Amino acid sequence: MTDAVHWQRPGLTGYDAELRRHNEVLRAACGVRAGDDVLDIGCGTGQTTREAARAARAGRALGVDIRTPAIERARALAQAEGLGNVTFERADAQVLRFPREHFDLAISRFGTMFFADPAAAFANIARALRPAGRLVMLVWQASERNEWDVVIRRSLAATAGPAPGEADPFSLASPPAVTEMLEGAGFTDVAFTDVRELVYYGPDVTAALSWVRGFTCASEALERLEPAAAASAVENLRDALAAHQSDDGVWLASRSWLVTARHR
Repeated sequence: MTDAVHWQRPGLTGYDAELRRHNEVLRAACGVRAGDDVLDIGCGTGQTTREAARAARAGRALGVDIRTPAIERARALAQAEGLGNVTFERADAQVLRFPREHFDLAISRFGTMFFADPAAAFANIARALRPAGRLVMLVWQASERNEWDVVIRRSLAATAGPAPGEADPFSLASPPAVTEMLEGAGFTDVAFTDVRELVYYGPDVTAALSWVRGFTCASEALERLEPAAAASAVENLRDALAAHQSDDGVWLASRSWLVTARHR
């Protein structure tokens, strides 16, 4: 996910569509078993939670997210799909009092980069896992390794990195720092796999431009510009996205880490 706010739009663009290839990577790495109890951190509208629930036929899945509209949508989709072993809670996983040593697996698809205190958050998640319980999450690598971020910021004449007060989607990009933090939180066997997949921004340039302009990094960059400069920046962005148009839509390169670990 590109930021913490812009998460879904109807039609052929949206968070789940954007990350369709990453979702396959995460699902394969999770290897949810029939009896697992699964915690999904930053679940958004619950695609990954519902997939976990379907795999954990004799277990359960809990999705947690701080955004009320996302949780409401997740609940509606689960009900429409007839899933009885999945629940959703609007809460901050950093401070929510999970049942101690309850879950077999904690998963996240770009949902762990925005904690106010990540060390405390991962310690809280570790306490919720059974001994030898697994953590499997996708996080973005550094900004300069992600074509989608480079293209957006160059087009909008935005400085690298988040603006003051802006959530940082690249906060977990450093393997040494993340390893130290996870080990301090109670995890072991921390490992990183380099994931290189494309992100999907829509079937055409118009849809892609609309989608990208909703990102926090894009909208706030445009708000800082004078009207004429903002209009010029939008045209730069349109041209940049057009350069990535293919027969099956607008795709940009990305790099992320698949991070795995075990609770001690």
